[in-house]
Amino acid sequence: MGPEVGSALRLSVQVALVATVVIFPVATVLAYWMARHDFPGKGLVAALTTLPLVMPPTAMGLLLLRLFGADGLLGRNTLGFDLDLVLTWKGAVVAAGIMSLPLVVRTARVSFEAVDPRLESMARTLGHGHSSTFFRFTLPLARRGLVAAAILGFTRAVGEFGAAMMVAGNIPGRTRTLSMALYSAQQQGRDVEATTFLLIAIAVGVVAVFASERLADPKLSRRGAGR
Repeated sequence: MGPEVGSALRLSVQVALVATVVIFPVATVLAYWMARHDFPGKGLVAALTTLPLVMPPTAMGLLLLRLFGADGLLGRNTLGFDLDLVLTWKGAVVAAGIMSLPLVVRTARVSFEAVDPRLESMARTLGHGHSSTFFRFTLPLARRGLVAAAILGFTRAVGEFGAAMMVAGNIPGRTRTLSMALYSAQQQGRDVEATTFLLIAIAVGVVAVFASERLADPKLSRRGAGR
């Protein structure tokens, strides 16, 4: 493994881990709220949450760039200080987190909807408050789906390209992640490196999907444990 391959892989893992750690709690709360409550504007919240999944990644990247650029709503000239996101690995974290959020929310929401609400009601009748019920009963019952959501979100963040390219750029050793390195290697005719990046991306994707499927389907897990 050459130095650029190792650098891109390390940066991809770093960006994906930070993005997942930041996004996962927000996605979990949002998924639970949408699974258990009806409220005005729920459809709009669902649409906005899903938006990064259906928009072109470059369009979402341009939106983030306009937001965090010097004259943007969260830019240096507006806030009076620089968040230091544009052309940095932190910008890649923001882009990867935003693009992986819909996948995490949708998977987590399904896992919460699979938990019988009557069990939560029984816990509350036994004296548990909403917070206690959530942490002691709902989360453990939904944990397999939540782990699957985290895995899928991490994998999506590893593979993010378009939005991250727009916000963070493609700077070797600083913001060049796995997908950007693959693109650069192919454009420059470095076929061996491009193939290496491709194989790594395929391996990460296959392992992640396989793990999430086993976690999300209890039948597969029990079948594997019985062998």
